[in-house]
Formats: sequence, C-alpha cells, structure tokens
Amino acid sequence: MCAGPAWREPRGMDHLIGYILLSGVLLSAALMLAGLGWHWAASGDPRMEAPLAGVNLFQLVAADLREVASGRLRPRLLINLGLAVLLLTPYVRVTASMLYFAAAERNWKYTLFTSFVFILLTYSLSLR
Repeated sequence: MCAGPAWREPRGMDHLIGYILLSGVLLSAALMLAGLGWHWAASGDPRMEAPLAGVNLFQLVAADLREVASGRLRPRLLINLGLAVLLLTPYVRVTASMLYFAAAERNWKYTLFTSFVFILLTYSLSLR
C-alpha cells in the first residue's frame, strides 16, 4: 500500500484544518496580549479605548499597513493585527477546504458549497 501526501488523505485534511484554526487563535491571542501588555507597561493603565465602529476588516488592515510603512509602531497596532488574524482564520480555513475539494478530491459539489461560503465570508468581512 502506497501512502500519498498526508494532506490528500481525509484525516490529513482534518489535521490541516485543525492546525489552521489552532494557530490562528493562538497567534491572535499572542498578538493581542503583547499589545495590551505593551500598552499597560507604557501607560500604567490596563484599559484601552479602541473604537472600531464603521470600519471593516480591509479598512482596518489598510490603515495598519500605512502605519507600519510610516514606521509608527504602537500597542494598538498589535491588537488590531491580532483582531485581523482572528477574523481571517475562518477565511483561511474555508480557502484551504475549497482548494482541497477542487484540487485534491475533484469534488465539484463540495467545491461549490465551500466557494459559496467563501463568497459570503468575503462579503461579510467587507461590511461595515
């Protein structure tokens, strides 16, 4: 019996999805905790005002990338990056599933379903 790549096996795909979700949540938590710790150490106050009303994910990331490009690093940037990672984690998971169903399994029914979910996630992430 010849074993193919682990990601081509159904169990391998489950592991890949699990790693995507786990690493996204852990990275997000680490970034947000680092940002909050930095803010607390710099200001002496553990509370932070961070209004995000009226901003979608793409606007948030674009604003943060402009700050990084200008060299202005601050604690809120890490917190925003953690939020962006947390919001993009399910997006990456659906993208991986869609590609898996299309490329590895050639299962067009599931590819269509996951593509629909991908489109809905893209739309929802662009809303205010």
